[in-house]
Amino acid sequence: MFTIVDNLIADIDRAFTAVFGQPAGEISLQPTRKEFPGHYTLVMFPYLRLTKSKPEESGQLLGEKLQADSTLVKGYNVVKGFLNLEVADSAWVQVLNDLNTHPDFGFKPASGVEMMVEFSSPNTNKPLHLGHLRNNFLGYSVAKILEANGTRVHKVQIINDRGIHICKSMLAWQKFGNGETPEQAGIKGDKLVGNYYVKFDQEYKQQIAGLVASGMPREEAEKEAPIIKEAQAMLLKWEEKDPEIYTLWQQMNQWVYDGFAATYQTMGVSFDKLYYESETYLLGKDEVQKGVDEGIFYRQEDGSVWVDLTAEGLDRKLLLRADGTSVYMTQDIGTAIQRFRDFPKIHGQIYTVGNEQDYHFKVLFLILKKLGYAWAAHCYHLSYGMVDLPSGKMKSREGTVVDADDLMQEMFATAEEHTRALGKIEGFTGEEAGRLYKTLGLGALKYFLLRVDPRKRILFDPQESIQFQGNTGPFIQYTHARIVSILTRAEELGVAVDKVQDTDLQLAETEREGVKLLAEFGHKITEAAQEYSPAIIAQYVFEVAKEYNRFYAELPIFNEPNPENLKFRVIYSKLVASVIKRGMSLLGIEVPDQM
Repeated sequence: MFTIVDNLIADIDRAFTAVFGQPAGEISLQPTRKEFPGHYTLVMFPYLRLTKSKPEESGQLLGEKLQADSTLVKGYNVVKGFLNLEVADSAWVQVLNDLNTHPDFGFKPASGVEMMVEFSSPNTNKPLHLGHLRNNFLGYSVAKILEANGTRVHKVQIINDRGIHICKSMLAWQKFGNGETPEQAGIKGDKLVGNYYVKFDQEYKQQIAGLVASGMPREEAEKEAPIIKEAQAMLLKWEEKDPEIYTLWQQMNQWVYDGFAATYQTMGVSFDKLYYESETYLLGKDEVQKGVDEGIFYRQEDGSVWVDLTAEGLDRKLLLRADGTSVYMTQDIGTAIQRFRDFPKIHGQIYTVGNEQDYHFKVLFLILKKLGYAWAAHCYHLSYGMVDLPSGKMKSREGTVVDADDLMQEMFATAEEHTRALGKIEGFTGEEAGRLYKTLGLGALKYFLLRVDPRKRILFDPQESIQFQGNTGPFIQYTHARIVSILTRAEELGVAVDKVQDTDLQLAETEREGVKLLAEFGHKITEAAQEYSPAIIAQYVFEVAKEYNRFYAELPIFNEPNPENLKFRVIYSKLVASVIKRGMSLLGIEVPDQM
C-alpha cells in the first residue's frame, strides 16, 4: 500500500543528499503541531553536523529542494529548527484510493507468533463484580488487538475453585442453607453462593466479638473462632477427597459456573480453554517438592516450605503450609507449567490481574525462573488499577460489592432513558429498541473502562459514560449510525464508491486530516499490541469520529456540485465507518447501523 510517510522519507533522503552532498542517515518524521501549517515535521538539529549550517538555513535549503522535486510536497515552512512539510492533495487522494481497495487495512496477516492471555479468573464463592468487568473487558480487548496485529491468541482463565474461601461458602450453606437451591431462591447460582460467603463472614465476626468480650486477644480470637476452624478442617477433608465434602463442592461450584456463563454471555466475552485450580495445584505441589529436593526451596521445622528471595530484593515466600495444604502461589506455579505443556508453541503468557497483585507476580516469575523454565522471561503481568464508585471501595465479604449483572442492567436502563429522551428510536420495533439499549449500554460501559490507561485507577460514572457527546462510546456509536444513513442515501443516488479518478482535487483541511488519521490505523493497532493498551485504540477511534463530525459540520456531501469531490466524501465516509466498526470491535463493542 502507498504510505505517505515512507515515500516522504525516501524523497527527503534524496533531497538531502542532493543539497548537502551526503545521505542524512536515519530519518524520522513527527506530526506537525496544530498551530503551524503542515502535516509532517522534520527536526533539523540532529543533521547539523552534516549540513554545516544553521538549523533555519538547513531547513530552508531542504524545503526548497523538496518543493521543487517531490510530488508529495506542495509547500513548507521553517520554524527555528523545524521543517514543516505540507503534503499535496493528490497524495491524500492516492491514500484514500489505496485504503478503499484494502477492506481489512490496518489488520496484519498472521505472523506465526502465539500468545496466551489470561483474564477474569474468578473465585467460585461469589458472583462477578465491577472489578471483574474491567478485568474481562481489558483481557478480551488485548486478545483482540493482538489478533489484529497478526498474533494467534489463546484466551484462558484460571477458575479459583478450591481453598479456604470456597470452604467458607460451603460451610455456611451446610450450616444455614436448609438445602436451598438457586431454583428455590429464584436467583442465579453465583449470587446464592455469594450470599453464603457473606453469611460466613457475619457469623465469624460475631464469634470473634464473643471471644474478645470473654477476654481473649483479638488476634487469637480470629484464629480460635469455631467457624474458621471448621472451615480449615473442611479444606483438609476436601484435599483428602472426602466423598460428602467433594460432592457438596461439585454441586455448589456448578451453581456458580452456570451463573458465570450467563454473565459472560451478557458481557460478550468468551474463552478458548478453562483451567481449574483444583486440577493444577497438585502439579504445583510436585514442583515445590522438586524445588526442595534441588535446594531451591527449604522446609522449616513445622513442615512448611518457603523460598528465600531476599537476595533478589524481595521477601521470603510461603509455598506450602505446615499441614501440607497449598497456597495461591503453589497453584499459579502449576498452572503456568501446565499451560506451556498444553500449548508448547506459545511465546509467552499475559496475566490480566489487578495491581494489588504486582508483588505476587514478581515472585511467581522469579520462582519459575529459579525452577529452570526459560519461558518465565516471557510472562507478563498486565497490571490494572481498581475501579471506584462515588460510594467508595467494594468489600465482597461484607456484601458491598457492585454486582456485574446489576450494573450492566442499570446501564441498559440508563441507555433507554437517554435514548428515549433524545428521540433516537423513531421507527424501531420494541425488540429492535431493546437490542439498541443493550448495545449502547454495554458499549458505554466498556468504552468508559477501556479508554483509560490500564494502570490508572478509575472512578466510574454511569451517567457520564452514556452521554452522546464527548469521549464516550455512544458518541462513537452514533457517528457510525449517522454514516450508515449517509451511505444508504449515496447508494440510492447511485454514487459510486470505487475510486476517485481526479487526482487534482482541491481538498479541505478536514478532509486531509481525516485521511491522515485513517492511514494511522495499522500503526495504532501495533502500538496498542506492544503496550497491551486498549486505551490507545479507544482514543484513536474517538479522534477519527471527532474529525468526521467536524468534516460533516463544515462540508456538504450531497449538495457538492463536483462529482469527484462528492465521490471522495462518500468514500471517506465509508472508510471512517469501517475504522469505527473494526476499531470498536477490538474493544469488544458493537456499533449500531441505525439510531
